[in-house]
Amino acid sequence: MSVPKKIAILVVDDQQPMRKTIAYILRQLGIKDIQFAEDGDAAWKHINETRVDLVLLDWNMPRLSGLSLLERIRKSETFAKLPVIMVTAEANTDHVLTAMQAGVTDYVVKPFSPNTLLKKLEDVCAHSPSLIKLSVG
Repeated sequence: MSVPKKIAILVVDDQQPMRKTIAYILRQLGIKDIQFAEDGDAAWKHINETRVDLVLLDWNMPRLSGLSLLERIRKSETFAKLPVIMVTAEANTDHVLTAMQAGVTDYVVKPFSPNTLLKKLEDVCAHSPSLIKLSVG
C-alpha cells in the first residue's frame, strides 16, 4: 500500500532544517498537507485544532518532549489511535523500548534516507484503519 495523497502529516521538530528536509521528502511523495510544530506544546495545540492524520515526532525538544507528547496523545480519548512515528537521533535500545512502551506506532533513526521514511510511512498506512480509509476515499 502506498501513502495516501490526502494524508495530513504534522512534522514536529525543534530544528527547522530537519522540518524542511522531512517536508521536502514528503512533497517528493506527492503529499501536500504538511503541517509543522517546533515543540510538543505547539504540536498538542495544533492536533486539537486541525485535522492531523499522522505525526512525525522528534524526541528531544524544549518545553514538551516528543515522548511526553506521545504519552499525552495515547492518554487522550480523541487521539489515542493517532499514528505517531518517532523520528529521532535517539538510537539506543532503551529509547526505542521506552517509545514502544509509550505506544509509538513506528521509529526512524536520524539520519535516514528518503526510502527509509517512505517504507515506514507505507507500513504505518497499511496498518492504521484511519489511514486505510483515506486511500479508498
